[in-house]
Amino acid sequence: MQLHLFQTDIHWENPEANRDWLATGIEQLQPAPGDLLILPEMYATGFSMDVHKTAEEPGGNQPNTDFLMQNARTTGCCIIGGVATKSATRFHNEAIAAFPDGGTSRYKKHQPFTAGGESEIFSAGDELMVLDWQQWCVGLTICYDLRFPEIYRSLALGGAELLVNIANWPRRRINHWVTLLKARAIENQCYVAGVNRVGEDPDNHYPGRSLVVDPHGKIIADAGDKAGVTSVAIDLKDLRSWRREFPALEDIRHDASLPVTKGR
Repeated sequence: MQLHLFQTDIHWENPEANRDWLATGIEQLQPAPGDLLILPEMYATGFSMDVHKTAEEPGGNQPNTDFLMQNARTTGCCIIGGVATKSATRFHNEAIAAFPDGGTSRYKKHQPFTAGGESEIFSAGDELMVLDWQQWCVGLTICYDLRFPEIYRSLALGGAELLVNIANWPRRRINHWVTLLKARAIENQCYVAGVNRVGEDPDNHYPGRSLVVDPHGKIIADAGDKAGVTSVAIDLKDLRSWRREFPALEDIRHDASLPVTKGR
């Protein structure tokens, strides 16, 4: 399967400008039907806490969700992108996967970024998400989720072979980003695709470094620090061969919790 990572310089709280840039990029790319396109977290607005300006409500005007759905239909691809949403009185940071048949899968971020004030605005999701695309089982995660290995282990146990993380990950912690993406790939014997942004917002600078890591922890695609699209093919046969050759996932202990003994 071919992956296309859209590493964008997000215009702050300007959905029209961001959608226009992406529309041009998708048109120029001309992806083949069946490819997977991945956009950053809150791709159309940036990591904004002004949810009354940016969040979309079911049944209301949803231009950022509609953009994903429209382009999935016209390209024949699955497109994953981040959108702020509202349900009843709660707000969520979501990853939305749009499919060519008009369907969507929606994942609510499990771990809002408390240190950045996200948990004061956005409610945490209470379930994880895998989806099927082109014979692959794909697990969805968002930004700060990357620091919680139990999320990724649960997705792997749920069948995931490709783990996707969409992010607005700042420059000052970029070494963590690279290291954690590699770790999540190695420990779960999965491909991992992490899609970050470049540029800046009122609070942070973003260095890009969108990556695809193979199940051995090798970086097979690196978008660097510029806006653009990075494409790479991933191989399901190779992944499954490695899992048969080195069946570490079969040795996972499924104890509900392991006792911790305090030594001296």
